[in-house]
Amino acid sequence: MTQSLMSQDRAEAKKKGLFALSAWTGAGVLFFYHAPILGLLTVGGAVYLTYRWFMFRAKRGMRL
Repeated sequence: MTQSLMSQDRAEAKKKGLFALSAWTGAGVLFFYHAPILGLLTVGGAVYLTYRWFMFRAKRGMRL
């Protein structure tokens, strides 16, 4: 099945956004409940994934 480029971009942006959101959730859980140092390290990964998601959307002119 062939999808349009716009729908492929939306699906990719949604996937990247969900990865970023899950990284932030994992960082919060680690920080507050188990290991604050690991939580702070995980925040760096969450920031990186959020940046990649935002830049993907910005390069394609997608609105938030």
